[in-house]
Amino acid sequence: MKNYSRILLISLVLTLPLTTFGQIFGIKAGMNLSNMVLKMNDETLSQDFKMNLGYNVGGTVEFPLSEWFSIESELLLSTKGYKISEEESYGIDSYKYERKLNLLYLNIPVTGKAKVDVGKMKIYGELGPYFGFGLSGKAISKDTYNGETTTVNEKIEWGNDAETDYLKRPDFGLTFGVGVIVKAFQLGLNYDLGMLNLLPDTSYDTKLTNRVLGISIGYQFSGK
Repeated sequence: MKNYSRILLISLVLTLPLTTFGQIFGIKAGMNLSNMVLKMNDETLSQDFKMNLGYNVGGTVEFPLSEWFSIESELLLSTKGYKISEEESYGIDSYKYERKLNLLYLNIPVTGKAKVDVGKMKIYGELGPYFGFGLSGKAISKDTYNGETTTVNEKIEWGNDAETDYLKRPDFGLTFGVGVIVKAFQLGLNYDLGMLNLLPDTSYDTKLTNRVLGISIGYQFSGK
């Protein structure tokens, strides 16, 4: 409960100061392509990790400081994780294994957003930190041997105990974005670079961080 309270407090701190300066509210939704980087003693062990398809959806609030620059904050449900898929064959026998980690986060990016007019549209770039909080997760293992498949689903245990927990809930990093604005519609591409180690067990200097490429379309309502 303490962790949930902290996230709610951060959300209020980020959004309340914007309510008195003619803010512009919006909604957005889109697709995530997520991956993770796993390192042990500075050696990368995640070369076989592949991007996992997911989604992002939520609300935005923009605080204009001038015609070309603003501060934007978002409250998003965002999927993260990775997948592995390999196939092998031994004579007439075939074997395929798939591993997928599906994670759902509450993400709160806070970015500086610069805009440039190009004809009837605007091009923008944005940069800033993001704060994340793990809500739920599932590890899926699927093994197929000669056409017969066995699937195992395991719920992710969140926490700081290296003996019982799989991942820490907090996430933090930098987000970069570019996009175009046409009237009230916005099409954006952003990349989240996770900087916080998600693993409770840091034996052998083990580190796991998030990477997310997101594509979204949004709609902004008229500001006050």
